Amino acid sequence: MDYFLELFFGGLTRGSIYALIALGYTMVYGIIGLINFAHGEVLMIGALVSWTFTTAMAGSGMPGWVLLLLSVPLAVLVCCALNFSIEKIAYRPLRSAPRLSPLITAIGMSLLLQTLAMIIWKPNPKPFPTLLPPDPIDLGGPVITITQCLILGLTVVILSALMWLVNRTKLGRAMRATAENPRVAGLMGVKPDFVISATFVIGAALAAVAGIMWAANYGTVQHTMGFLPGLKAFTAAVLGGIGNLAGAVVGALVLGLVEALGAGYLGELTGGVFGSHYADVFAFATLILVLTLRPQGLLGERVADRA
Repeated sequence: MDYFLELFFGGLTRGSIYALIALGYTMVYGIIGLINFAHGEVLMIGALVSWTFTTAMAGSGMPGWVLLLLSVPLAVLVCCALNFSIEKIAYRPLRSAPRLSPLITAIGMSLLLQTLAMIIWKPNPKPFPTLLPPDPIDLGGPVITITQCLILGLTVVILSALMWLVNRTKLGRAMRATAENPRVAGLMGVKPDFVISATFVIGAALAAVAGIMWAANYGTVQHTMGFLPGLKAFTAAVLGGIGNLAGAVVGALVLGLVEALGAGYLGELTGGVFGSHYADVFAFATLILVLTLRPQGLLGERVADRA
């Protein structure tokens, strides 16, 4: 039971990070129908900005939690400016183009950001400073770290704030109206360009926080670190129902738990033959299974094509 709980908390932590990234994917797709494959690289930029700040300030004498707290708004500001620029320069001119054009542009932007990050921060992996006490918390058998507790608590707060923003505020109503019909929303006083830019900025803020969480939890940063979390988060968004906020969260948590429990128990049963290195296999096998049985995702709605 203790082993199960440790795997469970590990999967929940990973799934929480996936959820923050997946929300950026699903918000953008829900409004303009674009898969922003550069989203993972925004996460990477946020983590590297945080690493740069905390490393530069390591000798200042400030406690680690203060450095972490100060690095978050800085990383969020940089990532928001970056994603705003990407949307305005790369995606907005292609908004009326065939869907393949912005998709190829998104892939190109992803490679461009990776290359720029490699030039600026160099290609070698860098250890992320241990900013929080590493001592585990004993739960009467299973243990959980302070970093994991912070990730879980912060994710709950951020997701609650996002749901309130989307469902209870004027900007949220404008986002839902733009997603439904941007032309009609524009006739009713909504500014679709502003709403779309705001969506990219919000997604970038979530990605920046997720990048810092990922770096703090796994202890390393590099220019390619955003690729796999971004791909997993996109998988989670599709798993839950792309365009559905609740679906993105559910899909991310399911994906994180499947990875942790599958790799843990199957590795134990096979004597380490199928261990943690096969976590990606479990994740994508689950996606294939769910989409075979329910193509619209776990919480997605079946949409009929108009004749």
